[in-house]
Amino acid sequence: MKIGYARVSTEDQNLDLQLHALRHAGCARIFTDYGISGKGFDRPGLRATLTALNEGDVLVVWRLDRLGRSISKLVHLVEDLGHRKIEFQSLTESINTTSSGGRLVFHIMAALAEFERALISERTRAGMAAAKANGRHLGRPPALSPEQIQAARMSLERGEPSHTIAARLNVTVRTLRRYVEDA
Repeated sequence: MKIGYARVSTEDQNLDLQLHALRHAGCARIFTDYGISGKGFDRPGLRATLTALNEGDVLVVWRLDRLGRSISKLVHLVEDLGHRKIEFQSLTESINTTSSGGRLVFHIMAALAEFERALISERTRAGMAAAKANGRHLGRPPALSPEQIQAARMSLERGEPSHTIAARLNVTVRTLRRYVEDA
């Protein structure tokens, strides 16, 4: 039996295209995750899908990235399916593990996707380094200005409670202490 799995990561996306393709591929049952990222593999619809699969079944997805984004976890999942004598099919990439050629294509696609993610990560790090070299601040803006830190320090020295100062500056006591101790 073919069992389909579909996922969209944001609430404004919809599953129609995937569901149509999975039905057209002959899936008898289709499980879904709506508004859930593909980063993790602990998703209710995916758990239900994996539980429903039995020996001889085929897990079908519209695209490989609908199953997950981590290549190592995807490879592990497909290998685990193989140990359970369950095949895997990705419609868009024409991956079908019922043949040795399909398994080869799966591993090549996985390697290419991992390579692409590594390139994106390298470009991001290079962009951040360039921004930092040009004097741009990266990350969140500081919670307190130097003037606020100085005023807070003077208030603490006068004996004012830290929770009162933190409330006045609209920060937590922990944030206040961190800024006063670092300054």
